Amino acid sequence: MQLVLSFDVEVWCNGWDRLDEEFPRAFERYVYGHSRTAGGALPLTLKILRRHGIRAVFFVEPLFAARFGLRYLREIVELIGADGHDLQMHLHSEWADEIRPRPLEHIPDKRQHLQYLSYEDQLTLIRTGLALLHDAGVPRITAFRAGSFAANGDTLRALAAAGIAVDSSINAAMAISMPDRRDSIDLYQPSRVDGLLSVPLTVFRDGLGRLRPAQVGACSFEELREVIEWALAHDWPAVSILSHNFEMLRPDSIRIDPIVAHRFERLCAFIASRAPAVRTGGLAGCSIAPSAAALALPAVGRRATVRRLAEQLARRALRR
Repeated sequence: MQLVLSFDVEVWCNGWDRLDEEFPRAFERYVYGHSRTAGGALPLTLKILRRHGIRAVFFVEPLFAARFGLRYLREIVELIGADGHDLQMHLHSEWADEIRPRPLEHIPDKRQHLQYLSYEDQLTLIRTGLALLHDAGVPRITAFRAGSFAANGDTLRALAAAGIAVDSSINAAMAISMPDRRDSIDLYQPSRVDGLLSVPLTVFRDGLGRLRPAQVGACSFEELREVIEWALAHDWPAVSILSHNFEMLRPDSIRIDPIVAHRFERLCAFIASRAPAVRTGGLAGCSIAPSAAALALPAVGRRATVRRLAEQLARRALRR
């Protein structure tokens, strides 16, 4: 079974009113955490992956670099690429109106989600992102994830036109994800859609019967472990788990969240222990074979979900 451990890599400036003033601090926090030598953001993520011999997929958002300079994007690319991880593209259309000159001159206002744009405008932003990543040192992008998973059918058409072969923009737990195609495509398993390989984020039934995305910051280790074990037992072709470059930091802080950091360490150790039954790697040249039949969603036990709820309470207490 292929395990796609992916990270959405983003930089945000705590609002849009003081971008130039806020960006230097935001870049340091989102990329490095509390310091460049012992940071809790990308450095800690890469250190844990390295310790357990896991290769991951990093979907890097490039549009901010058209505002602040290519050197910042190149710094992210070099930091991740030094460990041989798979670099792919993430795109938040909120940046489009902050770039000068604007790539979409006829749209003066902010469009929060990619699906709020026409096919032609989505294609323009995708090509803009590809050019930025190419100039930052990523020669070829083969996979894509829309910001907030807010893609639609036009996104898939635009990706195909731009020469991108794999899409990872489906999150069945979010209604905004692929709203115009939810009745016609597989929201849960890898499949072929409009000539692309679609690799959705894995969702599961938690111990209370609710649909939940497999995200490191939003699940207990026990839930993620049981999802992987279920997938192995039921011959799933792939499991896709999400994290972010800043997910091991406490919200609005440069301090490490010890609960999430410990969870991620345990997850990586478990994944490594299940090799070769569980394979990790990138989406470049991806060989995931879609299942020929519909497969039941993973379901985890109540105890695993109770553990997550307890950890959520503990994390709130740490913020005080």
